[in-house]
Amino acid sequence: MKRLLLVVALVAAPAALAGGAPGVTSRTITIGGTVPITGPAALFGSVGRGADASFKYVNADGGVNGRKIKYLYRDDGYDPSRTVQLTRELVENDHVFAIFSTIGTDNTIATTDYLNAAKVPQLFAGTGTARVGDNFKSHPWTMGYLPSFRAEGVIYGRSIAKVAGAKVAVLAEASDFGKDLTDGLRKGLGEKGSSIVAFQQYQPTDTSIDSQISSLHASGANVLVLNVTPQYAILAYLAAHKLGWRPRIYVSSVCISPNVMDIIRASVGQEVNGSLSIAFVKDPTDKVFAKDPVVALYHSILKKYAPAAKAEDVYNFYGMGVAYTMVDALRHAGKSPTRASLLKAAQHLDEVNPFMRKGIKIATSTNDYYPISKAQLVRYDRVHWVAVGPLVSAGG
Repeated sequence: MKRLLLVVALVAAPAALAGGAPGVTSRTITIGGTVPITGPAALFGSVGRGADASFKYVNADGGVNGRKIKYLYRDDGYDPSRTVQLTRELVENDHVFAIFSTIGTDNTIATTDYLNAAKVPQLFAGTGTARVGDNFKSHPWTMGYLPSFRAEGVIYGRSIAKVAGAKVAVLAEASDFGKDLTDGLRKGLGEKGSSIVAFQQYQPTDTSIDSQISSLHASGANVLVLNVTPQYAILAYLAAHKLGWRPRIYVSSVCISPNVMDIIRASVGQEVNGSLSIAFVKDPTDKVFAKDPVVALYHSILKKYAPAAKAEDVYNFYGMGVAYTMVDALRHAGKSPTRASLLKAAQHLDEVNPFMRKGIKIATSTNDYYPISKAQLVRYDRVHWVAVGPLVSAGG
């Protein structure tokens, strides 16, 4: 009996030693999140896989403040209703310490009220929407990670405004993601806002956008702005190709992973050359970064902890980048972390993240919930994106 009581005491000890913080024991810290492993945005599923591999690498080196990170990521199929269900399960059944890297704007928004009411940190979500970044007063427990979508749109607008005789057609997702990018585009165009001659939307569940591209083509536009996710970028390039339409294309930064561009290039050939976007993480497939230590680390982590993953799928690389920031926040949350101390750490980031391009820092404050405030305009040249000019503002 005494031995049994001792065993029970030892099993119960971790939670007691951690001060009762949900998801935290003396040996582990459990976080969770949702990613679309299936569905219309399945390409983003690699963000979860890359982050998981990164956490395993950190654990092999001792973890964070002596604790191993346990990361539970669930497939929501990019369906916000499923995101809500799975997020509640992670909080109420799995008792996670925090929700990490929810992928998708609508998916993040669908869960913010619940998580903020429960005071559960929802950190570094895969969105740059103003409905998250600007709502730090009403929803302080939720923070995105991507550059501001509005700022990204502004960058494209300012670039297009320099093009003589530009006639702009816009395809946008019918969501806050598409709206923010388009609003920013109009702002960036400034006095040349009237150069937008056509605008079409699609639903994230649409299986075809041929009619939208046909309508945009009929407008006579010579510039096409794709405020879209990867699947619809692929469909848009292909539809324009079939129509014989050769506009200058600006494509949202969430689409520019080399594995996505390889699919597009295979469909339309060299017509993809000259496309423009913004970048903030390094490209581990580009020879420019071949000797970068973090690229070597990336390949090493993938080989050991995610051997089935493909290095050219840079969503894995982004996943490691956002995981790096999460580890930083967990470390600064202290040796006896609470959800409140984790939130405070996330609100006071001042990090040089090696996965980011040179000159881009991860920085936050209690009234700045856009961790990435700079980006670089890039142009597609045969097989890689090349920088076009210096870093530019991408903050909220």
